[in-house]
Amino acid sequence: MITLEDIKNNPVVDSFIRKGNQYLGTMGFTDHSYRHVNLVSNIARKILERLGYSRREAELAAIAGYLHDIGNVVSRNDHGITGAVIVYPIFMGLGMDPDEVAVLLSAIANHEEQYGQPVNPVAAALILADKSDVHRSRVRNPDFATFDIHDRVNYAAENSSVLVDPENRTITMDLTIDIEICPVMEYFEIFLTRMMLCRRAAGFLNCNFELIINGSKLL
Repeated sequence: MITLEDIKNNPVVDSFIRKGNQYLGTMGFTDHSYRHVNLVSNIARKILERLGYSRREAELAAIAGYLHDIGNVVSRNDHGITGAVIVYPIFMGLGMDPDEVAVLLSAIANHEEQYGQPVNPVAAALILADKSDVHRSRVRNPDFATFDIHDRVNYAAENSSVLVDPENRTITMDLTIDIEICPVMEYFEIFLTRMMLCRRAAGFLNCNFELIINGSKLL
C-alpha cells in the first residue's frame, strides 16, 4: 500500500509543491510551503485517528493533506480540482488501489469553500485540517502598512489548534487572536464561509463543530 512517505519521495510531487508555493508568493498569497502541507497532513491524520477510523483511512487523510494544494502549480483558481487531475496519474503510476485513488481525488477536489463538500471521511478531515491553519507565520508580506485583510487576520493569529473529543463528538477550533491587529469581526468577514464548511465537515464525521476565539465560544 502506498504511504505518505512514498508520496513525499516522489520528485514530481516535490517540485510541484515547491513551485506552486513560489507562484503564490509572486501573486501575494500567504505561505503554502512544506510547513502548511505537513501541518495539514498531520492534523487530518489525527482527526481520523482520534475518532476511531482505521489506520489506513488516517493514512489516506495524511496523504490528502500533503497533496491538497498541489494544484497551485497551475493556478490558484479551482486549484483543488486541478490538483486532483494532477495527482491521478501519479497515484496510478505508483500502483495505488483505484478505490483509494477515488477517495483521495474527491478529497483534494473538495477542500475549498467555494465548491467543496465533505463527501467522505478523508475529505471531511482534510477540510477541517486545512481551514485550521491560520497563523502569523504564513504572512509573507514584510510591510505591515500594506497588509490586506487576509494578511491582518493571519498575522493576528498567535495560536491555532484543533481539539478532537471522541466521547462528546466535538471538533473544536481554538484560536488566539491579537485584537489590536485584527478585530474578531474581520476574522468572520473573510472566514465565515470556511467555518460553515468546517461545520458540515464535522457533521459528516458525526461531530459538532465549535469555534473558540480568545477563550470565548462563538460557534
